[in-house]
Amino acid sequence: MSAARAVSGKTERKKLSWSVVWREAAVLVATHRSRLLLGLALLVIGRAASLVLPGSAGWLIDHIVGLKETHLLWPLAWAVLAATLVQAGTGFALSQVLGIAGQQAINDLRQKVYDHVMRLPVSRFDATQSGTLISRIMSDAEGIRNLVGTGIVQLVGGLLTGVVVLAWLFYLNWQLTSAIAGLLVVFGVAMAVAFNRMRPLFKERQKVQGEISGSLGQVLGGIRIVKVFTAEERLSARFAADTGRLFAMIKATMTGFSLVTSLTVVVMGLAGMLFIVIGGPAMASGQMTVGNAFQYVFLVGLLAGPIGQIASISTQFTEAFAGLDRIRELTAQAPEIQGVEVCPRLTGRVEFRDVTFGYDQTRPVLSGVNLIAEPGQTIALVGPSGAGKTTLVSLLMAFIRPQHGAVLVDGLDLAGLQLTSFRRQIGVVLQDNWLFDGSVSENLRFAKPTATDDEIVAACRLAAADAFIRGLGDGYATIIGERGVKLSGGQRQRLAIARALLADPRLLILDEATSSLDSESEAEIQAALVGLRAGRTTFV
Repeated sequence: MSAARAVSGKTERKKLSWSVVWREAAVLVATHRSRLLLGLALLVIGRAASLVLPGSAGWLIDHIVGLKETHLLWPLAWAVLAATLVQAGTGFALSQVLGIAGQQAINDLRQKVYDHVMRLPVSRFDATQSGTLISRIMSDAEGIRNLVGTGIVQLVGGLLTGVVVLAWLFYLNWQLTSAIAGLLVVFGVAMAVAFNRMRPLFKERQKVQGEISGSLGQVLGGIRIVKVFTAEERLSARFAADTGRLFAMIKATMTGFSLVTSLTVVVMGLAGMLFIVIGGPAMASGQMTVGNAFQYVFLVGLLAGPIGQIASISTQFTEAFAGLDRIRELTAQAPEIQGVEVCPRLTGRVEFRDVTFGYDQTRPVLSGVNLIAEPGQTIALVGPSGAGKTTLVSLLMAFIRPQHGAVLVDGLDLAGLQLTSFRRQIGVVLQDNWLFDGSVSENLRFAKPTATDDEIVAACRLAAADAFIRGLGDGYATIIGERGVKLSGGQRQRLAIARALLADPRLLILDEATSSLDSESEAEIQAALVGLRAGRTTFV
């Protein structure tokens, strides 16, 4: 009974997933409908022009050669030239219009996913590799280029061309065309089955690719640890195993594409065979003229283009839907809980009222904590590793929420405040501060983008950082590398203090800010922290 429910639930989720993805695809198409309609119009004009050549072949043989109507020769030639120029012009315009539409759609989707990721709670980032999220934002969105760009217009255009060409073929010889149409139905069913089976492969392939990106990011970020523990060969073997899994999936999808391509060739070959078997006797009996036969051959060749195109586009759609499915899974995750009340300018009173929290709800890290910090006070949190010091300040920064009780600032419950307006009044200096790969001034302005040069220098002097910054190659314009690798530990900490000063916070959090420094650097940092703590409620 339970197994039956599980299967039923799985089927229901699959149906739901498909319906949601189709709905999101429809929204994307609707957003860019003006460009798509223009592209479709250009495609129809181009495909109509492509019918001139097969039509002219029949006239050339039956009228100009057969009936000696040579006065039609030049008009026919000019018509072919004009149609060719129209095809070339519409083809160029089509690639421009739809290419831009596709790239715009990718850009919009990436921005949407990025904005959602930025609103996720910190716990999501703790549980997910950064490389996986990067893959979701950058790679998964790429596939929709085929959906919103050339793909959907070429699919519709290919179907329209196929209908027109089939109607013409029925007019020339309905028996032969009926047999070919039967072949196309079988081909369509086979493609639908093939792509339905390949879609999960695409989704899994993109998942593995994200995992590899995440793992690679960790290895490159920790390259010093990798080298000092001589882990190069082990990590190389792991990378080979991961890329081997990815290769196996790529190989499977390529095999599927190859089968579809081969099936297309077989269908066209069978169509040629049917032409010989059915069309040959029709020509011999006079039911088809030589000109009509030439027209038929040209039109079958023209029909081959849309068939191959539809096969190719179907593979692109499979990839696009797999990417949309993965993006949907990410955007379905609940964002960080935000209150509605704008946080006023704080005086700095903090209260923990009967707060209980545990990462595992059966084992609380903090239980019934009551604490009051008055404005300007410094609160020292002391205890062994794992006692809950960082958990407590994470609650204050609203990275996590108490399971019982409340955290209040100036009497306001954090649960009801807009977090952005609250966090603008927090300054943080950590044991291992994150600095970005940019200049010194860019890293400092991260806390206050509108800060003037004078404000930056003043903050750095208070943090005892101005002297060493001026000693760098380009002063405040010096590029410090990813995570500030071109600076010493003490220099990074002083920059972090200056950054916190620049934010002018009402609440200050110092999370073991000097524990990893030597005694001389620690003395300098402690002196700088005295200025930083002045007039601010501080948790150390």
